[in-house]
Amino acid sequence: MEIKVFNIKGTETGRNVILDDTVFGIEPNDHAIYLDVKQHMANQRQGTHATLEKSTVSGSTKKLHKQKGTGGSRKGSIKSPLFRGGARIFGPQPRDYNFKLNKKLKKLARISALSYKVKESNLVVLEDFIFDSPKTKNVSELLKSFQLTGKKTLVVVNSPDSNLLLAARNLKRVKIVRTADLNTYEILDAKQVLMTESSIPEIVKIHQN
Repeated sequence: MEIKVFNIKGTETGRNVILDDTVFGIEPNDHAIYLDVKQHMANQRQGTHATLEKSTVSGSTKKLHKQKGTGGSRKGSIKSPLFRGGARIFGPQPRDYNFKLNKKLKKLARISALSYKVKESNLVVLEDFIFDSPKTKNVSELLKSFQLTGKKTLVVVNSPDSNLLLAARNLKRVKIVRTADLNTYEILDAKQVLMTESSIPEIVKIHQN
């Protein structure tokens, strides 16, 4: 599959690059994508939530009234979950939400996400570029060239230079990522993926090993 190469001004360079069909043109596996995104989201959770159970809530352990003769129900403690300010039954406690997926499944999920972007014409190949200064204006003009201002954009580079990273850090909807750090969630979360020409062989190499 061939795709046009653009420069940072949004004009065609007159060159095409070949996208490997085994990485950019497969039939996407939705279940693999679901599992990989689920793992990514789970790994972001801190798991520090906690509630007070009967053994930890503050309160007197004194029996509220005698067992019989009051005409009411039996009440053993003010810390009972039935009372306002009492404990919570089976409330959430600190835990680790992480779970593992095998490498082959994660690779399948990533190439499925990339294939979706190509199929939907939401992947653009840029010729390699370097900014002379770390100005946010440089990235803003790049986005404007492709009508992506204000839209979630993922820029994939082989090895980002410091000027590019500094120029993009003030733009909340722009994410700069190295080919080695590419993940399924960020690919799908972005409206458009801008990928430098030199990053394509590296992505193919990573996903064919």
